[in-house]
Amino acid sequence: MMDRPWNVELDAIEKLFDAMTEVAFFVKDRDGRYVAVNNTLARRCGLRNKSDILGKTVMDVHPRPLAAAYEAQDRQVIDMGATIEKHLELHLYPNRRRGWCLTHKAPLRNEQGDIVGLVGTSHDLGLVDEQHPVYRQVARIAQRIRENFHMQLNLADLAREEGLSLARVERLFQKVFHYSPRQLLLQSRLEGALALIEAYPGRSIADIARECGYTDHSAFSRQFKAMTGYTPSQFRTGSGARPPVAFSPIACAVHVT
Repeated sequence: MMDRPWNVELDAIEKLFDAMTEVAFFVKDRDGRYVAVNNTLARRCGLRNKSDILGKTVMDVHPRPLAAAYEAQDRQVIDMGATIEKHLELHLYPNRRRGWCLTHKAPLRNEQGDIVGLVGTSHDLGLVDEQHPVYRQVARIAQRIRENFHMQLNLADLAREEGLSLARVERLFQKVFHYSPRQLLLQSRLEGALALIEAYPGRSIADIARECGYTDHSAFSRQFKAMTGYTPSQFRTGSGARPPVAFSPIACAVHVT
């Protein structure tokens, strides 16, 4: 068994996820090596035993194009402390056909707050890629929203560029993510603003709002407070005991303008 740089008993958690045949579970150290997995992940990798994965990285057990994308995600989580939620991406079925899954990843920290690895899940949607090519289009739209939230995006244009109507994209987003493209856009903008507020204490809130795609400073402040319980200025100065913030697209629903 590999050494684990945290005081957590994972055996019981592994057994819990072993019973979930549609969910792959994994824990990795700072170097991206697997230190705990469930049976589902082993089967996805075409392996018979979980122990065959331990100590290896995604580059060792996944096809290189998929592995490169997984590794880039891991570095975001481990190096930057990012959390990845409901990321639509391809994975492999046991028969090596490609299918679609929703991936979640979060950093693992020790008692000192240092990131020592990550924990994640990958939920199989039961959608074979060649039978559901539209999900490639949905994944591209979601990625463009996450990467370009600071721009004045026109969601109808994004849908049209993928050959889809906005109404169909809305339905597909609700089916896959359980939230709308507009909710994802708002979540991405708020997360971007939060990161800038923490990273640049000297920048004005108005400048940060504009950089994150807001044209109305007051609307930004209202949405930020609705999601964090603080105004942007209060959050910056640390007024009160501030809990970690995790934005939910569902909670953002009523605040989209």
